[in-house]
Amino acid sequence: MQIDGHVALVTGGGSGLGAATARHLAAKGAKVAILDFDIERAKAVADEIGGIALHVDVSDEAAVGAALDSIAEQLGSAPRIAVSCAGVGMAARIVGRGGKLSFDVFEKTLRVNLFGTYNVMSHAARLMAELDPLADGERGVIINTASVAFEDGQLGQAAYAASKGAIASMCLPAARELAQSGIRVMAIAPGLFQTPMMEGLPPEISAQITANIPFPARLGAPEEYALLAEQIVTNPFLNGTTIRLDGAVRLPPR
Repeated sequence: MQIDGHVALVTGGGSGLGAATARHLAAKGAKVAILDFDIERAKAVADEIGGIALHVDVSDEAAVGAALDSIAEQLGSAPRIAVSCAGVGMAARIVGRGGKLSFDVFEKTLRVNLFGTYNVMSHAARLMAELDPLADGERGVIINTASVAFEDGQLGQAAYAASKGAIASMCLPAARELAQSGIRVMAIAPGLFQTPMMEGLPPEISAQITANIPFPARLGAPEEYALLAEQIVTNPFLNGTTIRLDGAVRLPPR
């Protein structure tokens, strides 16, 4: 599917991977809608690319449904492209000091990362299925964001790895189910990327992290995630799988 002229939805588009994806898709001719909890950042990116921004907590199913209906009204069509980048990356040991448990972290992480992704995918598929098929029978593409932590989860990442592992695991069954509607489902599992989360680390910690990346020996650029999203959209035979985008890194236990 070509990007030019179609409506694209990007969650978490106010910063990091989502912002890079929103900019890239807009540069390719898409009409972009950004969903983000941080509406000020989302508006800044949307104003820059000529898109629209909506304040949404992706873990709120009703709010996501209303937002996607609003996108169709404002941009003249339901999205044919939906990229979920919204997420949180809190770390906590399963049993911390003094026997403190971390169920609150586990619950919030899954609610935002997993339930949020599922909410967006569900409502995007609902609207895509109502669109007229394109020449090859395709109606839309959904791209979800996992993480290399789904295979290489580090100490303190049980909740994060679980949420991202679930996103990777549901990719194939979702693709099989939505195939009857001409909708493809893919997932990208980024490695270590130059995002606001990483930018807040001390230089010595960043250097240690980068040293684990075989080649290129650097953090990934958000634009490289966006480029892969474009390639998934435009390659009709990519469906039902999770692609690691990581410079061959395998995360150590710590």
